[in-house]
Amino acid sequence: MPGETVEAPVAGAVTEEEVLAAVTEMIGEIIGEDYLSEIDVTMASMVTEDLELESIEFVALAEQLRIRYGERVDFVDWIAGMELDQIILLTVGQLVEFVVGCLRS
Repeated sequence: MPGETVEAPVAGAVTEEEVLAAVTEMIGEIIGEDYLSEIDVTMASMVTEDLELESIEFVALAEQLRIRYGERVDFVDWIAGMELDQIILLTVGQLVEFVVGCLRS
């Protein structure tokens, strides 16, 4: 449901593997499960090059992260602090580490 927020896991209770699985699922919802089935999403996968996410898909990902993890994971603020080169080179691993860090703090 729009505006729905799922309660974030207890601080320290989330693992990188769990977040990677959740992020992979979110990306699949955004770009399509059929397309994602042809890609092996790993921590080294590049968000723009390997997964071909574009700006509108970043917005959708930000919303998915907010719904799943709550306001503690402010993807928009995090990415707004990056230079264009950093965004282009962003990896799934960096995203996962960001989410885990937010949830553990």
